[in-house]
Amino acid sequence: MCRVLHHTMKKQLSILLALFSLTGILAQPLRAEDAKPKEEAKPEAAAVKEVAVLETSAGEITIEFWTDVAPETVKNFIKLSKEGFYDGTAFHRIMKDFMIQGGDPKSKDAALESQWGTGDPGYKIKAEFNDRKHVKGVISMARSANPDSAGCQFFICLAPAPFLDRQYTGFGKVIKGEDVLVKLGETEVKMSPGGEPSKPVKRIELKSVKIVPAEAK
Repeated sequence: MCRVLHHTMKKQLSILLALFSLTGILAQPLRAEDAKPKEEAKPEAAAVKEVAVLETSAGEITIEFWTDVAPETVKNFIKLSKEGFYDGTAFHRIMKDFMIQGGDPKSKDAALESQWGTGDPGYKIKAEFNDRKHVKGVISMARSANPDSAGCQFFICLAPAPFLDRQYTGFGKVIKGEDVLVKLGETEVKMSPGGEPSKPVKRIELKSVKIVPAEAK
């Protein structure tokens, strides 16, 4: 009888201890970190689309970039522009019904006029020839015979130039200021030292190139 009673009391004690332990677990205060709702992963901010605003002596030209076909060329142009590299340069070569060329840092200095067209940023970039056509308003990188010899100089087409397709890196197009482009293309020129009628009679300045959000323009 005593053994049965002892066994029953032992069993009840075990149950009470188990209940006490369970109650203790449930009664534990909620930690601050457990109370905080889990933060949802924030989506990455979409890249802001940018355009270039070229302020010339004849007015402004706005250019959109083709980052899908010439990303590294666009990146280089934006980098140089933000550094003020192009500010105060000139369009040193203008060929009516063909193109206007600029971006040479040497064109900032009149004393170096005989060398205009030979300047670079101190490095070259890889060509990114693509399927975009060289039509009126397209901006493309100027280069020498070596496909990978572009650096900073560029040209803007005044008319379709299919013979340049897949031979030069087009990286954007004029979206505003086409009338300014036409005006620049009608600049009076004389023979250049190289023997082509492309040297502007008066200085055609590229006062600045600003990179701004597309929606600002």
